[in-house]
Amino acid sequence: MNWTEVAGFVTGGLCVWLVVRRNIWNFPVGIANNIFFIVLFVQAGLYADAGLQVVYIGLGLLGWYWWLHGGDRRTKLRVRHTPKEAWIAAAVTIGVGTLFLHWLLTNHTDSTVAGWDALTTTMSLVAQVMLNRKWIGTWFVWIAADVMYIGLYAAKGLWLTSLLYAVFLGLCLAGLRQWRAELETEADEMGVVGEAAPVEVRI
Repeated sequence: MNWTEVAGFVTGGLCVWLVVRRNIWNFPVGIANNIFFIVLFVQAGLYADAGLQVVYIGLGLLGWYWWLHGGDRRTKLRVRHTPKEAWIAAAVTIGVGTLFLHWLLTNHTDSTVAGWDALTTTMSLVAQVMLNRKWIGTWFVWIAADVMYIGLYAAKGLWLTSLLYAVFLGLCLAGLRQWRAELETEADEMGVVGEAAPVEVRI
């Protein structure tokens, strides 16, 4: 265990807690977390995950903007259901992205977990894009990815990071519950004024 893993643990836990609370400060905290993990993952030979953190920084900046100005008439973005087209695009992206990254890691790095590294990396990218759009389906993708990450990091001896992802898993379950509650509340409020039918539970 080193200081970058400890710093990643603290900032990572805080970031996900802020996301659950729908607090926009999750983005700057998340960017700090990405920087710590770049260093940690390079040291551990998890090159796809290290590269993922660089992409996260860009997506974090984009998500920061979208949460502030991505709603109707450039207002703050609200939690929304995930469109069917987005799920199809997510599935295709995860499939193609995993195959490409697996080939890249197998042929151009000394990664010992190329398959798992490729799959979790691609799933995390998709989940982050969905999070940026405040689509509730983001939590289902994060939950699946976090389960895999717990085992992956434990296998690499990154025990604190594995524990962090167990914490992430619990926070994701809490986030799903809270975001669903917000959707139901908004639907009820709109239904009172005749602008929407009762909420349909979807992902």
